[in-house]
Amino acid sequence: MNDSRLSGRDLAAALGVIVIWGLNFVAMKFALHDFTPFQLGAARYTLAVLPLVFFVRAPQLHWKWVVLYGLFQGVGQFGFLFSALKVGMTAALASVLMQTQVFFTALFSFVLLRERMSRPLIGGLLLASVGLLCFTLNFLTGDPDALGVTTVWGFLLSLCSAAMWSASNIVARKAQQASPHFEPLQFLVWSSLVPVAPFALLSLLFDPVAATPEMAWRSAAKWASVPWTSWLAVAYLGWIATIWAYAMWTGLLKRHPANRVAPFSLGVPVVGLTAGMLALGETITPWQWAGIALVVAALACVMFGDKLLSKIAR
Repeated sequence: MNDSRLSGRDLAAALGVIVIWGLNFVAMKFALHDFTPFQLGAARYTLAVLPLVFFVRAPQLHWKWVVLYGLFQGVGQFGFLFSALKVGMTAALASVLMQTQVFFTALFSFVLLRERMSRPLIGGLLLASVGLLCFTLNFLTGDPDALGVTTVWGFLLSLCSAAMWSASNIVARKAQQASPHFEPLQFLVWSSLVPVAPFALLSLLFDPVAATPEMAWRSAAKWASVPWTSWLAVAYLGWIATIWAYAMWTGLLKRHPANRVAPFSLGVPVVGLTAGMLALGETITPWQWAGIALVVAALACVMFGDKLLSKIAR
């Protein structure tokens, strides 16, 4: 692992990942105009594994980790997130709420792995809790026009998505500990096979085909009517945001310490907020801005708190 500063190439890769993940939410919104959440999940992961699954070797670890990661990160995280964006969540706000996975991961690690909570982490959890309270108060006292875009169900499903993301982080950590031959790209590609069948089955069982026959899988009119922009959005989600961005991020983590790479993730909500407002014309209420500021402050507290405390202690 390289302890030196990030090279120009690595810095460009880090910034590229942040932009890709920030625009990820806008791409989801575009795709959901023509796909149901479950259809989009199946399409995303089908493209994520093709054609790489034919060229990337199967991971050398127990298959339970591959299946669990695919269920939590694929079906869980994106099933909830796509549903949230469909029933009432803006791309801008979703990009912020998803970052609460840091705190869910900390809580799960404390309960399941008996990991210690540092003072910056406890402070971050308190700030994030107040931020979530601000989001909740928005539904009680917020702008009626904005409430039609962001609903309670959208808010709750977004938090469920963040919790599933954190659960997948725990699975990935356990998988890495269980196998000395852990290769992130192999793990990511083959675990992306897992969500395809569950998403297809969920779509067949629960998508409202009778009410909206134009969204049915078997409808020729559906496939003919989907514009190229939605297919481009699906390709972006599957190839760019899932495989390429995660591969670049993993490469950065292998070459540099996590505390040098992780702070770049603070840029994801910045890009997501900007893209949501500019590309989709989304609005943010004062209560939501307060919640956003507190969540970002909480993330900064977790990422930089230890370094600040060590300087104060000197």
